[in-house]
Amino acid sequence: MRIRAWIGLALGLVLAGCAHQFAGERSGAEELRAMTYNIRLDLASDGANAWSGRRELVFALLGREQPDVMGLQEVLLHQKADLEAALPGYAFAGVGRDDGAEGGEFSPVAWRRARFEALETGTFWLSPAPAVPGKGWDAAFPRIASWALLRDRSTGMTFRILNTHLDHVGTEARARSGAMLAEWAARHVAAGERVIVLGDFNSTPDMPAILTLADPARGALRNTRAISATPPYGPAGTFNAFRIDRDDPAPIDHIFVSGGFAVLRHATITQHWGGRLPSDHYPVIADLKVLD
Repeated sequence: MRIRAWIGLALGLVLAGCAHQFAGERSGAEELRAMTYNIRLDLASDGANAWSGRRELVFALLGREQPDVMGLQEVLLHQKADLEAALPGYAFAGVGRDDGAEGGEFSPVAWRRARFEALETGTFWLSPAPAVPGKGWDAAFPRIASWALLRDRSTGMTFRILNTHLDHVGTEARARSGAMLAEWAARHVAAGERVIVLGDFNSTPDMPAILTLADPARGALRNTRAISATPPYGPAGTFNAFRIDRDDPAPIDHIFVSGGFAVLRHATITQHWGGRLPSDHYPVIADLKVLD
């Protein structure tokens, strides 16, 4: 079912008891909403939580929150096709991590077609050989970073957005991947570009990958939750295991920004439908103001 058909139903269900909704509104072209969302890969072993039983909930949530740009994780090829069909107003870029084409999970970036055009897109692997599909260090799986250089059609403002999903097993892989991403961001910031880095980092703020990315000594990136002009909305934890009663003390899904952006609002979205969650992660939103 397409997203247009679901918006009315979704709003009705929201009014019927969905909790912790984020009502922040953007005021103009100088504002931009970024989202990171691990949508959970499609596994038959998830039973009622397999993709076919919850995809319309994902579509409805995205239709409600209306991100301008987003990074999604754990997206298999058929899930990507479903998202593209349900969200025709968005363009997607990224490749499968297994082969650089269609194999394995994607970590795509997406943006509003009407607002942005892509000047460049690409993907690299989080490993000592970033141009070659494969695992790095002690990672259990190949891990990638997909990015796009976007231009705002109305203002001409450009920025780079990068989406990633760090390994859930390899501690060295997470630390080294964080350093790779910090170096990538620093290089583009030094060239005068605005940068957004987001994803599922499988790391809380006290872990090496996040400490490196937000290191003041490096100076390229800041954690949006830490610098929001208003108190962060919603719970700290972002992993829920499909349980609305789970209350993790710290996030593993993060959004970082360079200079050139102010953070107006930050939110962890806990929307559910009568206790039914769209994914085993909550989406995270940062409302940004573009600075001159």
